[in-house]
Amino acid sequence: MIPVNDRVSLDEGELEFEFIRSSGPGGQNVNKVSTAVRLRFPVATSPSLPEDVRRRLIRLAGKKVGADGTLMILAQEARSQEANRKAAVDRLVEMVAKACERPKPRRPTKPTLGSKVRRLESKRRQSETKARRRSPGSPED
Repeated sequence: MIPVNDRVSLDEGELEFEFIRSSGPGGQNVNKVSTAVRLRFPVATSPSLPEDVRRRLIRLAGKKVGADGTLMILAQEARSQEANRKAAVDRLVEMVAKACERPKPRRPTKPTLGSKVRRLESKRRQSETKARRRSPGSPED
């Protein structure tokens, strides 16, 4: 089990790793060794996630979640398989932890009396400025 927080932990058996050739620098090994890691996690069917966390994680991950509900994370920064594997798992844990945070509900507010007065005063000054620019014989709107 991979702990995310006190409420959620991920089952390691649900994680699927695929090792592929990495792009970028790698020296002599770049075309021979598959060091990049593609991590797949079934968000839609995972029993490890509560329903509210699942919905937020799908929304948070965006395009990284496929039509089948599988989250895909690609890690290819390091030159070793193990370091990339750890980086992919760390990113997954970070995303799930962020999805566990309940969004703060928005409370509608009303403008203060002072802000209303300032807005009306500004409008009045702007109107007077424009009125002074008009020629005396022009028709009023």
